[in-house]
Amino acid sequence: MTDPNQLHSLLAAVARGEVSPEAAQARLKYFDFEPVGEFAKIDRHRQLRTGFAEAIWGQDKTPEQLVRILLAMQAHHPVVMATRIEPAVYQQVRTQVRELRYYPEARICALGEPERRPATAGQVAILAAGTSDIPVAEEAAVTAELCGFAVQRLWDVGISGIHRLLAHRQVLAAADVIIAIAGMEGALPSVVAGLADSPVIAVPTSIGYGASLGGLAPLLTMLNSCAAGIAVVNIDNGFGAAILAGQILRTAAKLASRSPAT
Repeated sequence: MTDPNQLHSLLAAVARGEVSPEAAQARLKYFDFEPVGEFAKIDRHRQLRTGFAEAIWGQDKTPEQLVRILLAMQAHHPVVMATRIEPAVYQQVRTQVRELRYYPEARICALGEPERRPATAGQVAILAAGTSDIPVAEEAAVTAELCGFAVQRLWDVGISGIHRLLAHRQVLAAADVIIAIAGMEGALPSVVAGLADSPVIAVPTSIGYGASLGGLAPLLTMLNSCAAGIAVVNIDNGFGAAILAGQILRTAAKLASRSPAT
């Protein structure tokens, strides 16, 4: 909460028994944000509300803006992540934020080390149809790892050589959530969903010849899949796929914790 008077009033109401601790926590979830100059407002309580802290969309921000946002968020979060950061921008930002790490294939910058989530959180398997899809796949993989989840990578297993995928059926069997990433015609998620008993998140990429229309063709293929259990995110959105996978695993863990003891 940015207003101390509001916070004091709420805490006083809790002390008097007029507001339950649970109701106070629910109200606190929606109060706090922190202005950074005149160009940004940091949502400091997003993790409290949704389970995942706010990430910085790095593309189109200046290095100076990124530095100020990163440092402001570092004061409140053990891990701060910025996506879509080009190497030249990273080099400029790192002159002022020396501890900043860079994942070049994923184009992600990060501060801090993630805490490993409990074993019940499960494993995310990330499949890339082709080598050219790896940057989007790495965005998903690094995002999931920075959120504390275990990740299994499986690259270049597209359906034009389906034996490459079938040779790794144990990966599909062990996964709790699968992210399948493909350009061209985008058929990989449909095949995977027909083989696996876990949720499949499909990510279309902008890789392909002219008729792939910058990722629109695989997007439509994935949306029209006859295989059940597929969720589709936007073109090249590895970050969004990883967060959705994390939410699925968090929900599963939450449900398991509610199960009565046997």
